[in-house]
Amino acid sequence: MRTSVSLFFLTTAFLVPVAAGSALATELPKEGSYDYTACWSGVSNAITFSKTDTASSYEMTGTILSNPSGGMFDKNSFRCVGMNASLEGKFTGSAVCESLDVDGDKRLSNYSLASDGSLTREIVAGTGKYEGMTMTGTVHPLGSFPVVKAGTFQDCNHQTGTYKLK
Repeated sequence: MRTSVSLFFLTTAFLVPVAAGSALATELPKEGSYDYTACWSGVSNAITFSKTDTASSYEMTGTILSNPSGGMFDKNSFRCVGMNASLEGKFTGSAVCESLDVDGDKRLSNYSLASDGSLTREIVAGTGKYEGMTMTGTVHPLGSFPVVKAGTFQDCNHQTGTYKLK
């Protein structure tokens, strides 16, 4: 169960499209690139029915630091709620994530993980400067970290890619 849960956490939290920091608040370029590290922690509630049938729900919160400091998405916060299941060895998962920048502008994204491992990200909505934003990118896991308390998790990843504004 831990492997499948970790896979979705790594994949999800690490395509979370988050908003830009105050250094970029006045005027964002209509398109550009991003490079950041995202770290998060959370709690999960699991059902372990058998080795091939498990499910869990989770909530996590995290932060973003851009590379270099002051770049796109620097010092943003996010939270996600989601659910994972492994039924007869076939894994699925979904999550909805909200991000917040230092100016109060938000993003809302929906993620779905199919049993073949493919991830679909849909940017549902944005407020302020993020209305109509699209993103593409890659995620490189940096963890996994030891579980400090049963029912919790924590991890980080490195993300790079491009964005376009409306």
